[in-house]
Amino acid sequence: MRKLTYFIATSVDGFIGAPDGDGEFFYSYLDAEFVELLKAEYPETVSAAGRAQLGIADAEPKRFDAVLMGRATYEPGLKHGMISPYGHMRQQYVVSRSLATPPDPQVQLISGDVVARVRELKAEEGLDIWLCGGADLARQLIDEIDEFIVKTYPVFVGTGMPMSRAGFGVRPLELTGFKALGGGQTVTTYAVKR
Repeated sequence: MRKLTYFIATSVDGFIGAPDGDGEFFYSYLDAEFVELLKAEYPETVSAAGRAQLGIADAEPKRFDAVLMGRATYEPGLKHGMISPYGHMRQQYVVSRSLATPPDPQVQLISGDVVARVRELKAEEGLDIWLCGGADLARQLIDEIDEFIVKTYPVFVGTGMPMSRAGFGVRPLELTGFKALGGGQTVTTYAVKR
């Protein structure tokens, strides 16, 4: 059974973007060591444009062969002409009630019951599913998330878009991995205790 993994960048105080959702400020914390980690362990999570720049355009997926994102997460790339940002993955899904047709044939839309669709995807054969963002989608899927991989950047922003809008609830996790990098970033992995 495939896992749904929320693989997300966050500030020290738990925000994945500015109040408007813009996460561009994280790019200034992508030093060489952190980029090498992404290339070695999570190459599929780098967009097609980024993969070309980093010389990993042909890198095979290691952990994920499907990506799931909300419309707000998909929109910034779309504005820059990236209609299929993760075309190197077997499956790309955008959860949206406002998009009538996908801008690219490789992108599939989910407009109905996202929980039911994710359960179907988890039952399929393949690598795991990457929940790319954002906060509203993480709220909808909070009970379907099997693992969190949290990339914490050494910045405190004070306010912004939270990791999830799931509301208060005690959801036990088990620490399964931790890496501290020289630039102050950490990558922490948690399994959801069921």
